[in-house]
Amino acid sequence: MRIPFNKPFLTGQETSYIEQAVNSGKISGNGDFTKKCQKFFELKYGFKKCLLTTSCTDALEMTAILIDIQPGDEVILPSFTFVSSANAFVLRGAKIVFADSYANNPNIDASKLESLITSKTKAIVVVHYAGIACDMDLVMEIAERHSLLVIEDAAQAIDSFYHKKPLGGIGHLGTFSFHETKNIISGEGGMLVINDEKFIQRAEVIWEKGTNRSAFFRGEVDKYTWIDIGSSFLPSEIIAAFLYAQLENLERIQETRKRICNRYYEALAPLSKKAGFGLPTIPNYATNNAHMFYLNCSDQKERDALIRKFKENGILSVFHYLPLHKSPFYSSKHDGRRLPNCDGFSDSILRLPLFYSLGQEEQSEVIQCVKDFYRVKT
Repeated sequence: MRIPFNKPFLTGQETSYIEQAVNSGKISGNGDFTKKCQKFFELKYGFKKCLLTTSCTDALEMTAILIDIQPGDEVILPSFTFVSSANAFVLRGAKIVFADSYANNPNIDASKLESLITSKTKAIVVVHYAGIACDMDLVMEIAERHSLLVIEDAAQAIDSFYHKKPLGGIGHLGTFSFHETKNIISGEGGMLVINDEKFIQRAEVIWEKGTNRSAFFRGEVDKYTWIDIGSSFLPSEIIAAFLYAQLENLERIQETRKRICNRYYEALAPLSKKAGFGLPTIPNYATNNAHMFYLNCSDQKERDALIRKFKENGILSVFHYLPLHKSPFYSSKHDGRRLPNCDGFSDSILRLPLFYSLGQEEQSEVIQCVKDFYRVKT
């Protein structure tokens, strides 16, 4: 497409840092660049402990091991999310209890959580869709009252906040993604954030294939051995070197993405009221980290027609998640409850191009295409 949906942004330092990593003679995981990246997040956002992973999927799988998910345990999470949010717990034998979205926001409807809790419930997984915070005070209050653990899937939520608290740093555990479609990227890559100190020591063991290798390299033990389950979750120094170049430019990247996002809002808000399509709703407790900008069309037919209009003009727009509770894999395991808000967002959301190098002329074309479509429609 002439105007793609996403285009990875390079700061110019990525290859230089990768070369440094290669020349250091240490390109396997947990080297200098890994430590720099982890320390960046711990200092900037006050996270207690960070561990880079090869993906957000891996970070989520680590959380399932850390909270000791057993067959038959129940985990509550939104149906409107990527499959990794559920897979991590299904792999450990958990039953997934899907929650609906709010009517005006794709995030999990926290007001309905309590009705889903049973004696088998072990955790609540919240997903900060589009980097916009869930109602974390309510989630944490419910979790505390029922002695449940909270995991924040903050894959899309870097540099976003809930009442000045950084997302990923509120629940017991948090996870991030650095996939090439995210604000800060390393191609593939992710991170586990440990906010509850009781999980820190075991997290390092799981991260290092079930061994106490990290403690060995700190000189805390004279040899390392297999002491728990785990896997090869840590990325190479090459991935970490790439990521560090991005992190050094976080503020610049965020400023540019927010400027693009704000321009969409300003240009399309007046039309949205007349034409009847929705724009992202940001609660007063949340911030916008400019991860995405989407339209909420009136129905699937309208959305599909708008996608065709974009394609005719050389612009790639994409819809988002298909409901997990209706998926071929899990529909027979779902308890049969209707999740109408989730279904509605699945049918109506259309994501517009948003990336660092999206020029004003290109963005003007996207905006004009929306205006032309709804002028014809209305």
